[in-house]
Amino acid sequence: MDRLLLQKAASYCAYQERTQDEVRQRLQKWGVWGDEAEEIIAELISQNYLSEERFARTFAGGKFRIKQWGRHKIKQELSRRGLTDYTIRQGMSEISDAAYEASLEELLQKKLSTLQRTETDPLKRKQKLIRFALGKGYESELVWRLTEKLLGT
Repeated sequence: MDRLLLQKAASYCAYQERTQDEVRQRLQKWGVWGDEAEEIIAELISQNYLSEERFARTFAGGKFRIKQWGRHKIKQELSRRGLTDYTIRQGMSEISDAAYEASLEELLQKKLSTLQRTETDPLKRKQKLIRFALGKGYESELVWRLTEKLLGT
């Protein structure tokens, strides 16, 4: 195993959390394939540079807090990145139910205030509000419940 490549891969992982697939793709870009790539990945895991569980927790927490994504969208993205169901569940544990609901409520209130300036029809306003929240990846029953509560219908 080439120490220079290991050091380069460690720097790549130290910059931000990565999945094994992302590291594998980067190694292939550098011309490293097969067993040598797997050896480097194993070494990165043993040196704690690479942890998919840590990636899932960081990703889920960040997308929820910063971009205010819902659970569906976060799960879908983690799955697309090749993480196991167990790892995805570990990442999703980063989001508390109370904070999740409060975040959606705040998001809906903010969107409603902009819609009230542009949309006069209450039915269209409600539809746009629901579509917006569903697009963010929130569960439909929660969206409906909070929308009804917010609009008082």
